[in-house]
Amino acid sequence: MSRSLEMSQTPPATATDLSGGANQVRVRAYNERLVLSLVRRHNALSKAEIARRSGLSAQTVSVIMRSLEKDGLLIRGELLRGRVGQPSTPMRLNPDSVYSFGVKIGRRSVDLVLMDFVGRIRMQLRNTYPYPMPEWILPFVAKGIAELEGRLDPSEREKIAGIGIAAPFELWSWAKEVGAPEGQMDSWKLVDLRQEIADAVDHPVFLQNDATSACGAELVFGNGQAYPDFLYVFIGSFIGGGVVLNSALFSGRTGAAGAIGPLPVQGRDGKTVQLLKIASIFVLEDMLRERGIDPKPLWFSPDEWIDFGEPLEVWIRNTGAALAQAVIAAASIIDFSTVIIDGGFPGWVRSRIVEATRDALMLHDLQGVGVPDIREGAVGSQARAIGGASLPLFSRYLLDQNVLFKETST
Repeated sequence: MSRSLEMSQTPPATATDLSGGANQVRVRAYNERLVLSLVRRHNALSKAEIARRSGLSAQTVSVIMRSLEKDGLLIRGELLRGRVGQPSTPMRLNPDSVYSFGVKIGRRSVDLVLMDFVGRIRMQLRNTYPYPMPEWILPFVAKGIAELEGRLDPSEREKIAGIGIAAPFELWSWAKEVGAPEGQMDSWKLVDLRQEIADAVDHPVFLQNDATSACGAELVFGNGQAYPDFLYVFIGSFIGGGVVLNSALFSGRTGAAGAIGPLPVQGRDGKTVQLLKIASIFVLEDMLRERGIDPKPLWFSPDEWIDFGEPLEVWIRNTGAALAQAVIAAASIIDFSTVIIDGGFPGWVRSRIVEATRDALMLHDLQGVGVPDIREGAVGSQARAIGGASLPLFSRYLLDQNVLFKETST
């Protein structure tokens, strides 16, 4: 096994891998993760608040917080006065204590980000292409990581927890839709993406489906913290999604739960097609090309689209109509309270898609359906890369949301 995939490496701080039997060291490591995760979830907490929410004794919390502060993972906030009892000092995650790389591999572009411990992107690189090929993507990732590491000083490089890759499963699928020559993308069938990148770097490497990663980013860093159960929709080159149940990401048997692209919906012409053939950006790209409009600006900067006028309006309307059908189908199976929509486009496009979906829902017979709220995502176009970058952080320092959902007190 490559040293980059050895999960038994000793991390730079006290929070360690928890696999294996229980003993005093592992229990302390678990408690350290619990404290860090509670602080992350609530932005800042005092010792007393952590003890109350975790069920740990005040003495145990004090020992753990001193240790985490000494290791630089926690920093002190301003002393809180004016409350009943002794003044308290809230503790926060130290943004500069841990970094991680996130890689988003898409069908039109690849993004590399360096993220800090609180989910902020510090540096990023992007490369676009007509369709994804290993010989274009793998060198970019390896050289990009070396370039971004070169911008850090030695002490900062030691704080890198790993690399998380967010990529579609079966990248060779739908090659025709992205305009790749027949058989050109079949080379992906012979590529072990995680291993290839692991062989080129000196950090642990993690891999997750891109839409699932985006859902995880919304859960951890976005609006998802407010909803214990929701369906997440991310509209990229192809639409995908994720499912959150009991405040935990549910990935399913194959890791693709919530991948709503293949869901059958009815188009404007009355024919039944897969959702992805209506509510995906490649459809808008084709519409622009048919009208003689250059679609390349869609991929250069997802946050800086221009208003393409009538074709964009039609695509948004059709996307909303198709999404409304998907929402009804999903809500009929699982009683989601909320559906969160995000994508690789500016916020003003997201707002219009959400509004179009709400409007389209009202045109259906909703008797017997618990209609969920339709909300905008908060993470934005980099959700997949941010979700990927969070994988090393959870592997080394944090607990999944399902554990936090069981807080003893809120």
